[in-house]
Amino acid sequence: MFITIDLFAGAGGLSLGFMQTKKYDIKVAYELNPAMQETYKKNHPGVDVFGDVRDADYSKIRKRYGEFDVVIGGPPCQGFSNANRQRNHAISQNNSLVKQYIRAILELKPKAFVMENVSMLRSDVHRFYLCKDDQELVDGGKIETSNTELVLLEEKFVFDGAMEVVKSKEIVKEYKWDDIDYLELNVIYKASQNKNKFKGVLEKHKGRIIKIAKKHVCLEKGDTILSAGYEAFRAMLAYYEGNIEESEIRTLIEPAIMYQRMISKAEEIFDNDLIVDSYNDKVGLIANIRSYAVFDYLKAKLCDDSEKDSYVISSDVLSATQFGAPQKRMRFVVMGIRKSITDKVGFPEGKFKKGPFRTVEDAIKDLEDVEPVFNVSDDKYGIKLCKKTGLSDLAQSLSDTNILYNHIITKTTDVAMERFMALEQGQNFHSLSDELKTNTYTDISRTQNTIYLRLKYNEPSGTVVNVRKSMWVHPTKNRAISIREAARLQTFPDSFVFCGTKDKQYQQVGNAVPPIMAKAIAEKLAIQLSKALDAKTREDS
Repeated sequence: MFITIDLFAGAGGLSLGFMQTKKYDIKVAYELNPAMQETYKKNHPGVDVFGDVRDADYSKIRKRYGEFDVVIGGPPCQGFSNANRQRNHAISQNNSLVKQYIRAILELKPKAFVMENVSMLRSDVHRFYLCKDDQELVDGGKIETSNTELVLLEEKFVFDGAMEVVKSKEIVKEYKWDDIDYLELNVIYKASQNKNKFKGVLEKHKGRIIKIAKKHVCLEKGDTILSAGYEAFRAMLAYYEGNIEESEIRTLIEPAIMYQRMISKAEEIFDNDLIVDSYNDKVGLIANIRSYAVFDYLKAKLCDDSEKDSYVISSDVLSATQFGAPQKRMRFVVMGIRKSITDKVGFPEGKFKKGPFRTVEDAIKDLEDVEPVFNVSDDKYGIKLCKKTGLSDLAQSLSDTNILYNHIITKTTDVAMERFMALEQGQNFHSLSDELKTNTYTDISRTQNTIYLRLKYNEPSGTVVNVRKSMWVHPTKNRAISIREAARLQTFPDSFVFCGTKDKQYQQVGNAVPPIMAKAIAEKLAIQLSKALDAKTREDS
């Protein structure tokens, strides 16, 4: 048995796959999210679960549990384009969690590790900006960098003195609003793009906006940034007083929003100790910062030949369908084994590599006539199942209990039901008539093809996400896909019970690693490790 620790464990899909091989003893897991923690503990009772991995003291962990053979985990990593849009952050704080995963490997020094993440991890989208802590790696030529232009402010909003503002930590701090002030006004700004919803949003946020506005209009107009804030909140008060039309609001508040976004990005540069090579304001206000791929950083830290505990690593994009999951989920997986143990690492080949692939029907057809519930409170005792015959091999393997939990769905509104009834298998929001698209999304043309998707029985599903938010529709029933059905698509057995609110359960399922794919990876790693260690033992003797 290989002693194992799971970092960023989520609900425990990766752990489950490793445990199913009966070759790994998972002693410790780290997961910050309380609902995911609860789910993990319920389904892995022998594992000690801790919270924030950033607080982990691995010397104490080693003293308590001994040496770890394997580190597994899926640290979240978002690229520049996926940074938090609510405040228009330039840097996703999730990216630092990849560094936390690497820290764990360097300090625990396991024989092997497995890291899984989205398939874009090795793309140019997923990069680190150069910070002072990593300057030595870059200066030593271990990481290739390229210039990245961080746009702080669009050209039409640039003003004299803007560059001096973003260069000063003290000035940036003075200009930055309280988060709630920005967030409230940004809600109004974003909603202004949807004429059908705008008036409702204005009324909903009226009390909070008026309270915030009174604070800002008491300030002197002053310079460009202060004046923009004054004019923005003065405009909001003018609207609520009936002095301007809602169509005028966006133009009047936009400069203040843009300047606060500039301030927020400049603050991130200081808070993250980023090294700015130069600023320019010829076409907008731009900070030129070197950046490097996350995967290149990982290799530089873990594959250093000068270090005795360095690793040989291999990476690949694996498709869940190839391992028997009924969904087209692509995951980027990195596997590493200490160079002192072996000089090569390989990945498993799925027995379904050439098809035929398992389908949605294989996974959930047997639940078609099982009536779901609408509330978590109604799921306390689960649903007693009648024994069925003629199940697919997948359904047989997953239906390992006669009590079905998490068969919960969202209540369908009248509007949603109209849309459900209009959709054939494989169709989505874009297939609806114009009349059925009204009063929904801000920009209908940008709505993803996964929204209001009615699944096809005869194919694997797309990547399972939070299917509640995406409004996935059952192939034959005019209702949403339940949490349990989504879990089946992920290959969780029915005995695996999810905890927390309805939305949190849906999210846990969407974030998970398909256990069936995790099991295949675990088995391949165990074979490689065992062979290499046996060979080394013979060699040493």
